[in-house]
Amino acid sequence: MTNRPHWSYSSISQYLRCPLQYYFQRVLGLPSRSIGSGLVLGSAVHAGLAEYHRRLKEHESIDSEAILKVFHECWGEKEAGETVVYRNGESREDNREQGIQLLKLYLDEPPPDGIIAVEQRVLVPLYNSRGEYLEIPLVAIADLITATEQDLTVREFKTSGRAYSAADVESSLQPTCYVHAVRETFGRDANVEYTVLVKTKTPKVQRLRTSRYSEDCGRLGDVVQTIQRAVDLGIFYPVESPMNCATCPYRQHCRAWGQPSRATEMPELDKLEIPQEAMACSLN
Repeated sequence: MTNRPHWSYSSISQYLRCPLQYYFQRVLGLPSRSIGSGLVLGSAVHAGLAEYHRRLKEHESIDSEAILKVFHECWGEKEAGETVVYRNGESREDNREQGIQLLKLYLDEPPPDGIIAVEQRVLVPLYNSRGEYLEIPLVAIADLITATEQDLTVREFKTSGRAYSAADVESSLQPTCYVHAVRETFGRDANVEYTVLVKTKTPKVQRLRTSRYSEDCGRLGDVVQTIQRAVDLGIFYPVESPMNCATCPYRQHCRAWGQPSRATEMPELDKLEIPQEAMACSLN
């Protein structure tokens, strides 16, 4: 599954967020030598949560030390592979402690019932609003899927420096990807629940539910189809903003983009050869 060209929420959102970053990472395959501290913290917390949910699903004892061990191992792997970029005022110790506190906060919550899948990866076809199937499928990885007799819920876990609003959830394509993947895989509709671990001075757990319908899934296909056309035409450009640029690993390449005097330092951008691997993407 990993070698087959595919779309994911991460690749879709990356192109929408900054087409030039998409180009550097997914078309040219340039190595990323740095990673933002927020991504490291989020990955480590996700790893700990996955271990906790796996133990619940398998009816194993809940060992908080073993869960924290997974957290630390994931953090170490991220540090070993890339340079972690911290924002002004951040430190490694403070970030790690914050991640630990978020994990402990969630572990103190009532555990979820009816777990049927943890970190489940599925490959499903996409279709547009006219019911036409796209050539390249979608990969979705659900953090947690729970079920009752009446309800199927995909649970997405986020770490965030602020609480989410209802608009954040309603406007995101991620729940659409999940609902579409579940419908294609299980033949059932699903709701999506965001569990946001908020990194404020006093950490808190926030939960927001949302729904998606068949017309939303068709619209997702329309968006992906349009991005695919843009990629095929070589339409890549920077979208500069504090959020995009602060910890972007491709800042030097971005500054060299479009400058003839630096043509020898990076591949020429106006004569693109788009390999099939351009669609390959990272996990969620």
